[in-house]
Amino acid sequence: MCVPTNISPQSTTSAIILSSTGSVSDVSGAVPFGIYTSSAGFLSGAVDQVAYTYRKLGGDVVDIELTTSNVYSAYEEACLEYSYIINLHQGKNVLSTALGSTTGTFNHNGETMVGPSGSNLRYPRFQAQYAKKIGDSMISMAGLGGAYPQYSASFKPVDGKQDYDLQAIVSSSAASDTSAPYYNLIGDARINVTKVYYKTPQASWRFYGYYGGLNTVGDLASYGQYSDDSTFQLVPVWQNKSQAMAFEDAIYTRNSHYSYEIRDNKLRIFPNTVIVSPKTMWVEFFIDTDTPWKEDTATDTGVNGINNMNTMPFENTPYQSINSIGKQWIRRFALSLAKEILGNIRSKIATIPIPGATTTLNGAALLTQATTEQKELREELKKVLDELTYTKVAEDDGALTKAINEIQQKIPMTVYVG
Repeated sequence: MCVPTNISPQSTTSAIILSSTGSVSDVSGAVPFGIYTSSAGFLSGAVDQVAYTYRKLGGDVVDIELTTSNVYSAYEEACLEYSYIINLHQGKNVLSTALGSTTGTFNHNGETMVGPSGSNLRYPRFQAQYAKKIGDSMISMAGLGGAYPQYSASFKPVDGKQDYDLQAIVSSSAASDTSAPYYNLIGDARINVTKVYYKTPQASWRFYGYYGGLNTVGDLASYGQYSDDSTFQLVPVWQNKSQAMAFEDAIYTRNSHYSYEIRDNKLRIFPNTVIVSPKTMWVEFFIDTDTPWKEDTATDTGVNGINNMNTMPFENTPYQSINSIGKQWIRRFALSLAKEILGNIRSKIATIPIPGATTTLNGAALLTQATTEQKELREELKKVLDELTYTKVAEDDGALTKAINEIQQKIPMTVYVG
């Protein structure tokens, strides 16, 4: 048997070794999503990350079993992770104002296809939409408008008839009267009656002076904003308002008029009507929709708009809009992701036999480091952002203003001597 006297390995270096430099031309084909490849800044940043990773992981001392593509992918993922956390933060800031507004349509990369673009980069005009929507619903229940349009209908009383089914009367009108604003809108929906009357509901401005009122004749020739011709005192506007409200209430309470009661949209008129008066009874109502998600074309209810953070028109944060703080976080997070990849690679082969012994790779240690670092980086960024919500900023401004006022109160006032 012939035994060779010299065995030489085919290669003395690893097949895969991370180089100390990258190439801009290789980045676009290496990243899995390609979201930022149109940005020259991203391409340069990804290339620089190769050198950063090579130095931090000791590539000039021991081989690093990574490719530049691994580093490019880690850099893109770090940018997306940063954008994700920033958008979560901004979503908490502006959700109340954005509710009911227009949302968008997004592709698989989270980029806007249809709808508003760049909303996550804008400072909003605060409108407290959530509070307004709740308030509108409460106003509707009181019959003052709000989220539901208010309608009016009328019917002619029948001599000697006290009871009228308002639901049936209005539903019949909605099905047949094409000129009615509520035509074809009721169907099986219930109407909510807010007022019944037999004359115009506006206030009757029949008081003529400061002492004017029911059955009191004032000076019609010179009535204006003055109380009467003897005192010539200017009456404040709020007093006129108060007088008007009191006067209308007095008419309703003291004058002879028809009254009514409603039970389950069944109207009973008191006293029993006669054919002479009233000629027409009027009803004000709004339509109670059968579902809170039903769109109403007659009013802007925002049913099809933004309903939560998941429908906010937030794209991935553009790379050029990420400042130096964000880019340093991205570098650190991308390095941690590279450690995770390297740890997974080295964990596949825990030990390598060498002449006379074995060597153990540090895959498990790298994975532990990477997991800890990524968790700490996320918590670090979220903690800072939570301290910078618009609510916190307003609180800090209030505290600063209070402190300044306290300082100014202790500063002696300069006495001017002429």
